[in-house]
Amino acid sequence: MATLDLHSINKSFGTAKVLHDISLAINDKEFVVFVGPSGCGKSTLLRIIAGLEEATSGQIVIGGQDVSDAHPVERGISMVFQSYALYPHLSVYENIAFPLRVQKLEKTDMDARVQRAAEILQLTDKLQLKPGQLSGGQRQRVAIGRSIVRNPKVFLFDEPLSNLDAALRGDMRVELGQLHRSLEATMVYVTHDQVEAMTMADRIVVLNAGRVEQFGTPMELYHHPQTKFVASFIGQPNMNLIPATVSDVDGTGLKVTLDGGHQMVIPVDTLGVQKGDKLEVGIRPENVTLGEDGISVDISVLERLGGVSIAYGKLAGQTRFCASLPGDVNVKEGAAVTLTMAPEDCHVFDASGQVLRRKSAPALVA
Repeated sequence: MATLDLHSINKSFGTAKVLHDISLAINDKEFVVFVGPSGCGKSTLLRIIAGLEEATSGQIVIGGQDVSDAHPVERGISMVFQSYALYPHLSVYENIAFPLRVQKLEKTDMDARVQRAAEILQLTDKLQLKPGQLSGGQRQRVAIGRSIVRNPKVFLFDEPLSNLDAALRGDMRVELGQLHRSLEATMVYVTHDQVEAMTMADRIVVLNAGRVEQFGTPMELYHHPQTKFVASFIGQPNMNLIPATVSDVDGTGLKVTLDGGHQMVIPVDTLGVQKGDKLEVGIRPENVTLGEDGISVDISVLERLGGVSIAYGKLAGQTRFCASLPGDVNVKEGAAVTLTMAPEDCHVFDASGQVLRRKSAPALVA
């Protein structure tokens, strides 16, 4: 397998620029996920890596070799698409073996590669069946098997689970994770589903309007989002964003008045912040609890999911708010509740959407 390095990748379609100066360094054997909303450029970037789309400018290096101008078959990559693209008249064996026949590989070598891929993907007893006799998940495994037999340097996946139902997507996420570990392969995976990104990735690239918002581990993005976009995109349910006004600035942090009137001091660096500035305070639904002192929320919808109850409502100032509470919580729709949130769990975003850095914890004295 190999490393994958992107240097200042730009892409324009006519006058419309869709990728803006993207540089990434993906490690050998790493599972990296490109995630973002529709139209953010993630599939275009993947196609540029594959050689199916030409970058307007920039450099692509795979395993230390510049492949920017190389034909797709010369790049050492293999791609799994959203559609299975299987040949319905061919058996599972023949579908998996097809790229090897194109390469005119020796029959014994071809058979060994197909059998190995089938064993990894638990398709050994399906090799003589036709695609029409398989389930959706099994067909996707055949498409993945067709990639495995090519022994690529880098695997590319373009939303491969989007055509499956919710339960099967969950099963396939587990299978892809196991596949990554067994192959010890470098994999790049595109999805719009942040749950897929969080559960499978070693690191995640969050894309927005053709730009990299943040590149880090799932927990880095969850606990330390650098922008409001990342904070609201990563995590389910989405982070609450509450309009706030700076009441005071001192050495302890930022004193803010939230929409609805509640005041709190949040321990963030205050450089460049002035009294009266408009900000947004972010708090994740799972970081709030019922209490006697906090924000007042009028609950309009309560979703009972068994182990957890998701409460949706509004603050007194009409800002939407969501809280993840215990499954058997004694809360009713139409009632007002008081919710408490710890200042250290809050994130503060300035007018440009950039996070204000949290104050470092004081050093422990021995």
